[in-house]
Amino acid sequence: MTELPREELRATLAARQELGPEYDTALVDSLADRVEQVVQARVAAHQVQAPLPQPAPASALSPRERIALALGSMVLAIPCSAIAGDVGGTVGLAFVWVGVVLVNVAAGVSIGRGRR
Repeated sequence: MTELPREELRATLAARQELGPEYDTALVDSLADRVEQVVQARVAAHQVQAPLPQPAPASALSPRERIALALGSMVLAIPCSAIAGDVGGTVGLAFVWVGVVLVNVAAGVSIGRGRR
């Protein structure tokens, strides 16, 4: 039951007037227990109707996206390596490959977070 009927409240007040102040504590305790039952029933009904929202999962790359990223970084690394090797020598070449590694490691880290 999710409501406290008005008749029950009226009956409690009428009993208080008839029985006098010596029964006030018992009547208040009884009414408080009834109110607590109603509140618990409402909370339980609310939890059943509206479950807690689940946190959005971290976006992880699908297997297809992982393959596309790996192949794309390799395809782009080839001309970048040629240009960087010609212009910057060994330092330029190292710079390109460090960039490729960082891109793939960053993607790997985001994949690991998506599984948690």
